[in-house]
Amino acid sequence: MSAAILILGFIALLMIGVPVFIAMAGASLLYVAFAESGPLLVVVHRMIAGIDSFPLLAIPFFIMAGSIMNSAGITHRIYDFALALVGWLRGGLGHVNVVGSVIFAGMSGTAVADAGGLGNIEIKAMRDHGYDVEFAVGLTGASATIGPIIPPSLPMVIYGVAANASIGKLFAAGFIPGLLMAATLMIMVAYYAHKRKFGRDLAFRWGVFGFALVEIAALTFTVVAADYLYDYLSRWLAFLAVVLLALALNFFLKLKAYMALMTPVILIGGMASGAFTPTEAAVAATAFALFLGFFIYRTLTLKSFVRVSMETVETTSIILFIVGGASIFGYLITTTQITDHVASAVLSITDNPILILLLVNVFLLIVGCFMETIAAITILVPVLLPLMLKIGVDPVHFGLIMVLNLMIGLLTPPVGLVLYILARIANISFERTTRACAPFLIPLLITLAVVTYWPGMVLWLPKLLYP
Repeated sequence: MSAAILILGFIALLMIGVPVFIAMAGASLLYVAFAESGPLLVVVHRMIAGIDSFPLLAIPFFIMAGSIMNSAGITHRIYDFALALVGWLRGGLGHVNVVGSVIFAGMSGTAVADAGGLGNIEIKAMRDHGYDVEFAVGLTGASATIGPIIPPSLPMVIYGVAANASIGKLFAAGFIPGLLMAATLMIMVAYYAHKRKFGRDLAFRWGVFGFALVEIAALTFTVVAADYLYDYLSRWLAFLAVVLLALALNFFLKLKAYMALMTPVILIGGMASGAFTPTEAAVAATAFALFLGFFIYRTLTLKSFVRVSMETVETTSIILFIVGGASIFGYLITTTQITDHVASAVLSITDNPILILLLVNVFLLIVGCFMETIAAITILVPVLLPLMLKIGVDPVHFGLIMVLNLMIGLLTPPVGLVLYILARIANISFERTTRACAPFLIPLLITLAVVTYWPGMVLWLPKLLYP
C-alpha cells in the first residue's frame, strides 16, 4: 500500500501537468507524510544530499562550453573543416553533417547544443544546395544524438552519479559506439545518395582537401609531442609546452579549425592521462572555449558571454531541481523494495539475459517517448540497475544502453526535444519533422542492438584506459 502511494502519487501529478521534479518531490512528500509517518524534513535533506555531489559540478561547465562554442562561431569553423574533408563525396553535405556532429560531440556533450548550433548551419546549407528539407532535418536530428555518446557527455555524468559508476569509464565506453553511430549514418547517406542520385556538392580540389589534411597532421603532431613531453617534463611544464606548440602551429600555418579541434583532444587526453578528472575536464572545456572566443578568434563579446552565463544558470537550475527530486524519489523506491519487486517480476517471466535486455530496451524506448532524458535517468537507474546486476550486466555497459535509448527518444514524439528544435530551425511543422526523422532511426537502432549484445566492444576502451 505504501509503495502504491508513492507510484500512484507520482503518476497522478504527472497526468495533471505538474513538472517532473515537483511530481517526484510531491509524491515523496505524500509518502513520508502518510505512509512512513516520519519527519517531513527528510525530503529536503535527501534532495540536498542528492545534489551535494562533486561530479555534478561538471553540468554547468559542459553546458557553458557548448553555448560558448555556438555563440563564438566556433561551430562554423568545425563545419567548414568537415566540408573540406568530406564535402566532395556524393551526398557530400550529408557526410559533412555527420562528421561535424562527431567533432562537436567531443566539445559539448549534449544533443540539444548540437541540434541548435551546428543544426542551424547544416540545414540551411543543405537547403541551399537543393536537398529535400526532410532529408536535411532527419539527418541533422539523428547526427545530433551522437553528442551525448562520444565523450564528454552530460547524461553520462548524471548516470554516473545515479549509478555510482566511474564517469571516466563511461566516457571511454562511449567513444567506439559513437563512431559506430557515425559510420551507420554515413552508410545511410551513401544509400540515399545512390538511390536519389545526389551529386557532389563541391568539386574535389587538392588545395582545399590538402589543407584539411594539414589540420589533421598538425593535430596528430601535437598529440604525439604532448605524449613525449609528458614523459620527460613535469605535468605543468608539459602542459605549457603543448599550449605554446599549439599556438605556434596555429599562427605559422594559419590554420582555421585546428584550435577548435584541439578541444576534444585536450579533454579526452587529459582524462586518459589522469591530468584531470571528468569534472575538471568540464572546467577545462569552458576555459578553453573562453580562450578561443576571446583571444584566438575574437568572436566572443562581453555581452554574449553574459547572455551565455545566464542561459547556463537557468539550464543548470532546471537540471539540479530534477536531480534533487529524483534523489529522494529514488531513495524511497529503494527503501520500499520496489526495485526488488521489479527484478523478481521480470525474472519470473524469463531469466534469459538476451530476452531481459530486449525487454529493457523496449521499455526504455517507450519511456524516451514520454520523459525528458535527465529525469528518466535519475528515476529509472535505481529501478533497473539492480536487475542488470543480477543478470551480470556491467554498470558501465548498461549506462551506454540507457543513454543511447534515451537519445533515440529525443527523436520520437510527443516529448522529443530535438524534434521541437529542428522544427523551429527548419520552419516546418512538428509532424513533418517527426516523419523526416523516422527513417534515420534505423541506423540508430542497429547501433543500439550492437551496443546491447556486444559488451566487449563497449568495455574494451574503459578496460584499456582504466585497468
